[in-house]
This record gives sequence, C-alpha cells and structure tokens, in this order.
Amino acid sequence: MATDRAAAQAPRSLDMIIVGAGFAGLYMLHKARRMGLDARVLEAGSGAGGTWYWNRYPGARCDIESMQYSYQFDEALEQEWHWSEKYAAQPELLEYVEHVIQRFGLAEAIQYDTRVEAAHFDETANRWRVRASTGEEFSARYCVMATGCLSSANVPHFENKELFQGPIYHTGQWPHEGVDFTGLRVGVIGTGSSAIQAIPIIAEQAAELTVFQRTPAFTVPARNRPLTDEEEAAIKADYPSLRARAKQQILAFDIQFNERRGSEVGAEEIRAECERRWEMGALNWYGAFADLLTDPHTNEIVSDWVRGRIAEIVKDPATAQLLTPKTIFGCKRICADTGYYETFNRANVTLVDVSEKPIEEFTARGLVVDGREYAFDAIVSATGFDAMTGSLNRIDIRGRAGQPLREKWAAGPRTYLGLQAAGFPNLFMISGPGSPSVLTCMMTSIEQHVEFIADVVEHLGSNGLVSIEPTVVAEDQWVEHVNEVAGGTLLNGCNSWYLGANVPGKPRVFMPYVGFPAYAEKCRQIVAAGYEGFALRAA
Repeated sequence: MATDRAAAQAPRSLDMIIVGAGFAGLYMLHKARRMGLDARVLEAGSGAGGTWYWNRYPGARCDIESMQYSYQFDEALEQEWHWSEKYAAQPELLEYVEHVIQRFGLAEAIQYDTRVEAAHFDETANRWRVRASTGEEFSARYCVMATGCLSSANVPHFENKELFQGPIYHTGQWPHEGVDFTGLRVGVIGTGSSAIQAIPIIAEQAAELTVFQRTPAFTVPARNRPLTDEEEAAIKADYPSLRARAKQQILAFDIQFNERRGSEVGAEEIRAECERRWEMGALNWYGAFADLLTDPHTNEIVSDWVRGRIAEIVKDPATAQLLTPKTIFGCKRICADTGYYETFNRANVTLVDVSEKPIEEFTARGLVVDGREYAFDAIVSATGFDAMTGSLNRIDIRGRAGQPLREKWAAGPRTYLGLQAAGFPNLFMISGPGSPSVLTCMMTSIEQHVEFIADVVEHLGSNGLVSIEPTVVAEDQWVEHVNEVAGGTLLNGCNSWYLGANVPGKPRVFMPYVGFPAYAEKCRQIVAAGYEGFALRAA
C-alpha cells in the first residue's frame, strides 16, 4: 500500500508542460506532438480559448480581420474554415478553437480546471517541477508559459464594494450563461476597449445606463459586416501573398500601409487620408502615414480630425467634450467600435466624469461620486487587465537558487526577446514582455514564437544539450533596446496598459517591442549566430 501511495504521489514526468489552452498553448501542443514530445496543456478554465474563453461580455469580438486573425501554419485549415464576419465575434472564435482541437487531435493532451500554482526549477535534475490546484505535481524538461498577454483581469479596489446588493460583473470574467440587462439600471465603470464594445449593446437593453469614465479613448468605426463568398474566395486564392505582406508590416497584419510620411504632405492631404481611413475602419488607421507614431505634427493633425468627428456625432457638447481624448492618437491602442459615440445620444445613457473626482465608495444601492449616490441593479467593471506580466506574476515561478520571477521583475519585466529570462533555464514565454505581442496580430506573433521554441528544443536534442537560458548581459541589452525603440515613437506619450499604468503600484515600463519585421529578423540573426546571447549547457 505504501508503495502504491508513493507512486500515486510521484510527479507525472513529461517532456513539456504548457500552461494555458489559448491560441498559443494549442499551437505549442500541436508542434510538440509533431516533434514526438510527451506534452500536456494545463488550463485553469473549463474549456479552451484563452482570452476568448473568459471574455464573453456583450459585443466581444476581435479588432483584426478574421481572415488574418487565424492560424497560418496549415494551408488546409486556412482553406476549410469559413468566417462569417469581417471581424469575428467571441462565439465564432471559440467554434474555431474547438475545430482546431478536433482537427489535430489535441483534446486528449489538454487538462481543464487545472490552475498552475507553482513552477520551480530543479537544478540537479534540470527539470521543472509544476504544482497544480488539483494537488497534482508534474515534472518536465521544458515549461512553456502560454498564459496570454490579456488574460489576468484587473479588479481594482473600491471602498465598501462588498456592500452592494446587486451583481458586479467583470468583462474579463463574464458569466458563461450570459447576462440579461433588460429593464435594469446599469452602471459601467471604464471606457476602454471592452467597455466600448459592450456599452452600445447594454444600452439597448437597460432602462438606464450610467458610464463612469476616467480617461476617454480614441475609438473609430470597426465597419464590421458579413463576409461575402466572393471576398472569402479571393483571399483564400492568394492567402500566401496576404500572409507574406502582413509579416512585412509593423503590426504583422495588412493595414494597407501608406509609406508616405505626413511631414511630406500638406494638412489637407492628411485630412483626406483620415476620411479614407474612417471609412476603412478599425486598426487600418495605424497605416495612415509612415510617421503617424513618430512625428508629433502629423499625429496632432490626425488627432484633431478624429476629435472633430466625435464633436459631430455626439449631440450634447458637454458630453462630446468629455468623450474627446486629449492624448496622442495611437499611444493607447486604438479601439474599434460599432455605434459607440452614437450611444451617448440615447436618452437612457449618462456619462459621468471620474477623472478628478473618482468613485468614493460603493453602497448597498450603488456607488458614490462627488457626494452623489448613483443607484443600480447591476454594475459592470470594464477595468481591463494586468497586461503582459499579470498572469505570470500570479504563479509562483522560481528559477536557479530559488529566485522568484516576480522578485526579478519587481522593477519591471526583464527578458531576452520576450522569450526567456536569465536564471530560468528551459522556461519559455510565448508573447512575453519584450516581444511584439500586443502591438501585432497576436496570431502571427504566437506562431513565430512557437516555431522559435520548437527549433530551440530540436537544437538542444540534436546537440546533446540539456538547457538554454539568456545571459544577463544579453538580457540587459535587450531591455535597453526595447526601451530605445519605444523611445523613438510617441507610444510613451500617455499612461497606457502598455506601460502597466492601469494597475496601481505596477512599475512603469514599456513592455512590448515595437515592430514585428525587425524583431523577426533579429531572431533569425541570433539563431544564425549559434543562439547568440543564450547560454547552452551540456549534461
């Protein structure tokens, strides 16, 4: 009996542990299995999909065209899947996830309802010891964190929040059965991307909707619509060209990039391009001018043009003024909406500014701002995410000599290529801080990272090596380079979640790398130079 009990408690031995069953974890699993590795995905949720599993709020959809926001590693998959809309909604994205799992036979290697609590490196065995919320323990040579950039909900503290008698929903932790706001008095806290998608739909249901805004965001029409069979066929007939073109653009998706600089043309031509981009919609705005995010003059003309459109759409001048951003256009991620500004023309919608007089406290009936109580039947917290590092810092990750990752990152995240951290051998991060990640089409960045990791694993195996990690010098130089590249843009010009500014107490460090083509080329150069900047160790 004692022997059986000891055997039952022994860590399950694997080649690779993958944390997270979103798009990154699924492709890493598929790749690992194709390489003959014994790999397993541990997922906290009861289903796959990552961001799209948790974010089920009204109006949730991707802001990159469906035909580009999709896997490109398998030509047959590209051709067989049918997208119904230009920008896929959350339910359709989950259907796509399930199709991928079934098509590639991944289900048997995914373990749901299993949150990873700790991952410690065993220096003697050169293996990662992973402990899960189920009480299970695992041992693996490689540990891949596919925990996502926007998967850790930011739930701010509000005084007496527990007193509120009604339900409080967070957009990033939405009930799977959905919520019906018909006839209710609803309060929404926040006006970021999730809120901008949800507010128009909630407004159609609610008897009264009150929106509490700290900082207005630049948002442009998404121009979503059904995809025609002819459009889909045309893209699928020339998919390789679209994918190749996308990888040569700064955001790793085709935004019909205009190589002309605003500084080279007159203000009227800039405004004409703004009109064209307004009709194109969504993130195509990033392609308006080559210097949109580097030249203050160009950016100010574009910013003023968009501000003018807000003033035209929103009928009440005071509300329009509150909704008008004073920040740099694009220094926070541009949002894509369907009828957002128009929603504030509705008689049942009220906007409350909390920039100077924040929410004081919650009460049993609602919440208080500037001494006034607002009564609600339900409250929606659209307060975003602890981006880039949040999910990693919530796991007890310890490297050589037991060093905690969160301690190493106390002053801000430090990585090499956004893939690894010095002192944490064989621990990989997909789309980690210091990689292009959220400044790109995530699907493209995910595939590039997974393929890099797979090549590393093959290289170690074929050369009798047991571990890889960055040198401290390479890591320091990369962090400096990431900051230097960002410093050459206007992206540091406002308090955004790129900097962690939405989370109290979080260090202000610009986390993503600006420019996918340059990043991918740098990765190629590093591999060609024998994994320059990495320490590779033999047994």
